[in-house]
Amino acid sequence: MRRGLGWYLITLYAVMVYVFMFLPIVVVVLLSFNANQFGAFPMTGLSLRWFEALWNNEAVMRAFRTSLLLGVLTALISTTLGVLAALALVRYRVPGRNLITTVLIAPILVPEVVLAVALLLFLNFIGIGKSFTLLLFGHVIFTLPFVFLVVQARLVGIRRDVEEAALSLGASPVQTFLSITLPLLMPAVAAGGLFAFTISFDDITGTLFWKPGGVETVPTQIFAMLRHSISPEINALGTVMIVLTVGVPLLGAALARRLAMKSGR
Repeated sequence: MRRGLGWYLITLYAVMVYVFMFLPIVVVVLLSFNANQFGAFPMTGLSLRWFEALWNNEAVMRAFRTSLLLGVLTALISTTLGVLAALALVRYRVPGRNLITTVLIAPILVPEVVLAVALLLFLNFIGIGKSFTLLLFGHVIFTLPFVFLVVQARLVGIRRDVEEAALSLGASPVQTFLSITLPLLMPAVAAGGLFAFTISFDDITGTLFWKPGGVETVPTQIFAMLRHSISPEINALGTVMIVLTVGVPLLGAALARRLAMKSGR
């Protein structure tokens, strides 16, 4: 009886934690469809007027395009570097491999605000000011460890003798990588790239330190709008962000599973 009561209390506590975490998100999504200008319950009706206003807001759309460009470039660079680093550290005997691995995953261990300030101070010390390139560089540093760990975990599970068989049949190392290794790695590559895009698109801490004047991403645009007033457009923009940041990883997981099934055949 005591055991049943204990599990009941644990379940109740878990439900309360999840309600506390996700109820604000549900409220934001609901208020983004509110017909009334004032965000309050009960809602007076359903409307898409705030999404339409968001579409006609040039500042928001410019920030959205900047975030998309930044996220795509970050994903491409981080994925390329992550795949190359994983190949080098898993398939070859690199001197100081453990040290290099620690350095690669260090940005995950260091608080992002510390990393942002350190990078900004270092680049200012060597005479490099804020720019879009600096912003891209910072996002790559922060997302590269995630891609590296995902690809490394997949690469460890790929049998080496499959690649050696291709090499023994006359294939060059490049042909072996493109025909054998890369198709087997594609689930991890796709997942790592989508995760890098999501992290970059959703980042605000580092972006606030690295972005130049006049350049806004979607998170920093939301932050700037909140400093002036709480507009219903913010709820609509928050809903779009929720859909992207939740939908892209789910899409990545589905794509990785599909590619894994194909490679398993």
